[in-house]
Amino acid sequence: MLIAIEGLDGSGKTTQARLLVEHLRRLGREVLPVEEPGTTPAGRAIREILLDHGREIAPLTELLLYEASRAQMVREVVRPALEAGKIVVSDRFSLSSLAYQGYGRGLPLELIRELNKIATGGLEPDLTILLDISPEEGLRRKGFLDRMEGSGLEFYRRVREGYLRSVPEPPRGEVFDAHAGREELFQRIATLVEGLLEG
Repeated sequence: MLIAIEGLDGSGKTTQARLLVEHLRRLGREVLPVEEPGTTPAGRAIREILLDHGREIAPLTELLLYEASRAQMVREVVRPALEAGKIVVSDRFSLSSLAYQGYGRGLPLELIRELNKIATGGLEPDLTILLDISPEEGLRRKGFLDRMEGSGLEFYRRVREGYLRSVPEPPRGEVFDAHAGREELFQRIATLVEGLLEG
C-alpha cells in the first residue's frame, strides 16, 4: 500500500508522516518512509538544487527536476518496497506537482498529469491524505522562507486551491483540517489508515 501525505508547507505533513510510520511499525507492519524530493542519492542532489536560495529556476525546469526525483525514487525504492509487501508512506507525491507547479506556477495541468504518469510508471497512491491549512498559518508555523516558501501569499493560495481541487475522492483521498492539534489530527489519520488496512 502506498500512502501519500500532502499539504502546504507548514501543514504538519512531515510530522504526521513520521507519526504514522511509527504507529504502523508498532502494529507490526513493515513500513518504508520516503520523501519528495529526496530519498535517493539523485533525489537528494535534486533537492539541493531546488531549495538553493540563490538560484532562480524556471517553472518548467522546476517541474522536470521534481519529476526526475520522483522517477528515480519510484524505480529505486517505492516499487521494490511495494512488491515486497511493505507499506510506503510518502511525504509528498505526484499531487504536489499539480498543486505547486500547476496551480501555483501556472504550468498546464495536462502536461503535469502526463509527466506524473511517465515518472511513476502509472503508480498512484492507494490513499492520499491532504492536510489542509491556510497559507497564512502554514507560513507562520514555518517561521522561515526557503526559495519555495518565499513565493508570496497569493502563490500559496493558488497551491491550496490546487490541492483541494485535485485530491482524489474517498476512499482514495481524504482531507483533514490541519489547524487541529497534532495528536488529535494524528488520531484521525491513524483511525482512517487502520480501517483501510483491516478492510
